[in-house]
Amino acid sequence: MIEDDKKIATATKRGLEAEGFGVEVAFDGSTGLLMALGGSYDLIICDILLPGRNGFQICADLREAGNWTPILMLTAKDGEYDEAEALDTGADDYLTKPFSFAVLVAHVRALLRRAGRNPAPVQAGDLRMDPGERRVWRGDEEISLTARQFDVLEFLLRRAGQVQSKSDILRGVWDYEFEGDPNIVEVYIRRLRTRIDEPFGRQAIETVRGAGYRLAADGG
Repeated sequence: MIEDDKKIATATKRGLEAEGFGVEVAFDGSTGLLMALGGSYDLIICDILLPGRNGFQICADLREAGNWTPILMLTAKDGEYDEAEALDTGADDYLTKPFSFAVLVAHVRALLRRAGRNPAPVQAGDLRMDPGERRVWRGDEEISLTARQFDVLEFLLRRAGQVQSKSDILRGVWDYEFEGDPNIVEVYIRRLRTRIDEPFGRQAIETVRGAGYRLAADGG
């Protein structure tokens, strides 16, 4: 956990440990980044406003370094731009302050469950993924995705050719009660297009006006 408010960090650490999690804490961004790069963690909880390096920079640095550990970003109250930037820089989920501890634990468990799944491979045309290894390819070229981007793509890929509404995606990917702006789905769809479509001259993810999104059955 990377959190400069020592009271919040201490209370959260104590609570998570009582739930059976092992927790290490960094109180500034620079230390947190070094710990994340040098350690082996199942999940990173990261505040945005930090001394040294902020949460956005930490997230971007980790993804650039090829570290795809799931990141739960803590954002300011009503900070919709913070939420969008967190996801755009590679975060997998966000939680708005102030939050209840029960909700934090639900987010943590949901991210860890998704990271630990091992379902069968799935494919549409030359777009294929191995959920067990958390890997995606277009043809022979491997594509790097954040954990949440991967989950959204898996949801669409397993339903290729079918229209999925924002509510469908939220229920299918966020397996807890979603309390944020449902338009956050658009952020993930946009990021996925920049990963799996645009570099390859494809348009696999189609926006169906007034209904939702559809991934082409042939992979686009």
